Amino acid sequence: MRYLRLLYVQVLVGILLGGLIGHFWPAFGADLKPLGDAFVNLIKMLIGPIIFTTVVVGLAGMGDLKKAGSVGFRAFLYFEIITTVALVIGLIVANVFTPGAGFHATPASLDAKSVASYATAAQGMSVVDYFLHIIPKTFVGAFADGDVLQVLLLAVLFGLALGRLGDHARPVINLLHEVARVFFGIVAIVTRFAPIAAAGAMAFTIGKFGLSTLFLLGKLMLCVYLTCGLFIFVVLGAIMHVSGFSLWKVLVLLKDELLIVVGTSTSESALPGLMEKMEKVGCARPTVGIVVPAGYSFNLDGTCIYLTMAALFIAQATDTPMTLAQQLGLMGVLLLTSKGAAGVTGSGFITLAATLATTGHIPVAGIALILGVDRFMSEARAITNFIGNAVATLVISKWSGDYDATKGSEVLRR
Repeated sequence: MRYLRLLYVQVLVGILLGGLIGHFWPAFGADLKPLGDAFVNLIKMLIGPIIFTTVVVGLAGMGDLKKAGSVGFRAFLYFEIITTVALVIGLIVANVFTPGAGFHATPASLDAKSVASYATAAQGMSVVDYFLHIIPKTFVGAFADGDVLQVLLLAVLFGLALGRLGDHARPVINLLHEVARVFFGIVAIVTRFAPIAAAGAMAFTIGKFGLSTLFLLGKLMLCVYLTCGLFIFVVLGAIMHVSGFSLWKVLVLLKDELLIVVGTSTSESALPGLMEKMEKVGCARPTVGIVVPAGYSFNLDGTCIYLTMAALFIAQATDTPMTLAQQLGLMGVLLLTSKGAAGVTGSGFITLAATLATTGHIPVAGIALILGVDRFMSEARAITNFIGNAVATLVISKWSGDYDATKGSEVLRR
């Protein structure tokens, strides 16, 4: 019975019960959606203050703009390389297994109305607008909107300014440090409701879409899950091995957060827990504060894999021929558009619609083919994104020379 006190066991039980409820009582299961939404909203409510206080205290203590810039540069270089690898892997698998072959969907058979909202939202996306959006209109606006990158920008500026004040900044730093502890305490309280949230979210998914949809597009789902697994255990596993860490030990360390991600279908629900555990195992606070929030917008490995495979699936299903040059062009567009995809379920459709519209070859209405199973694939995306950011934090921390090996020697070392 003592195992039932462990959070990851409770979440696992919640996922199983939710799946059973959704399968046997689909209408009731679909009505449980607010349980998962409420939990995710509670966590998202805390992300802004946690990022702000953590980054400000870390950078103020560092007091070195050059050091912060070095960490940021290494992070973005790493993000770009790894997400490119993810896109290439997705491209290769989609070409080898051709999950969309045999559908022969025609424009007349596609439900364009079901994807109209995504296509409309995608029209407003541009690279310039995206980067300008990082700058909030007001200081409090970033927290009100819950925009991670806007909060991160404010935190970096605030922390660097405090660092230049010297001893005069000490009272403010101490206050923010204690405020951060309070917010992490709130996270600990909210996390206790994760099993209920996982049960509600899974019941909704199964009850709303049904297990039958899994068989209709089973080949695409299998390809996405296998590719994400290949990326995690081969690519990320190799990176961890070269860096002197054990991927398996990291997965064990983050087992609670991983199950929360599975239950809620979003990696944002586990962001506070990831930041806290990365600090505990030796990553410097400023590095954690910069890499993790930035990674949630720029290091979405699972999303990159999904977007590539989904785009090629739609092309194959609609009998749209694509040359190698067109596929490489698609990948180039995804290198930009994927950076705007948040870790929240549903936003990937807007990015996918924007990508298809930009290429001009693949019909945007083809997104309707995967609407029914997108929710089932969101777990693979979210888990891969989450693990990818955990790996990135450890690797960049060690690369930057601010990793404390004594804290994580028993937990993470090979």
